[in-house]
Amino acid sequence: MHSSTSSVPAAHGELTTDRLVLRAWTTAEAAAVLDDRRPAGWAGDFPAEGDRVIAGLLTENPAWLGEYGHRLIVERDTGLVVGSIGLFWPPSEGVVEIGYGVVASRRGRGYASEATRALAAHALAGPGVHTVTATAELSNPASVRVLEKAGFRHWSTEESTTRFRITEADLTRR
Repeated sequence: MHSSTSSVPAAHGELTTDRLVLRAWTTAEAAAVLDDRRPAGWAGDFPAEGDRVIAGLLTENPAWLGEYGHRLIVERDTGLVVGSIGLFWPPSEGVVEIGYGVVASRRGRGYASEATRALAAHALAGPGVHTVTATAELSNPASVRVLEKAGFRHWSTEESTTRFRITEADLTRR
């Protein structure tokens, strides 16, 4: 596997890739998003709307704050939070869904694919998970490319969305 696809779990549950650190949200960070506060250490355009939605759901879904939950995407070079990514835990019949978002100022750098690849690998190494899925809007071809670059395979298409998945076997083929 290319080094940017590997992730190294730290003692406190962070995942580190070549250019990113994926670390768990704190309840204080979720509250800051909901209160429209912008702590130091966040990119100027973080949070995006999707991050606000997730922050609001974290209190209703405490498992999303655990080892297999939602994380902030931190740019290693700057230490700034530039997006979020997460697993909608717990898995159902061995399947868990992933969602992600990178702020506009950092798009086009491959961060979303790098983060998605790392968190999917982490999930597939977790208990009871054999497949990670993701859904992309057909009107968002950039999100489709993120999933393809992360090694996900197209699975199905419905009216306005397309679904992708990745398994442990897919990871070993790369």
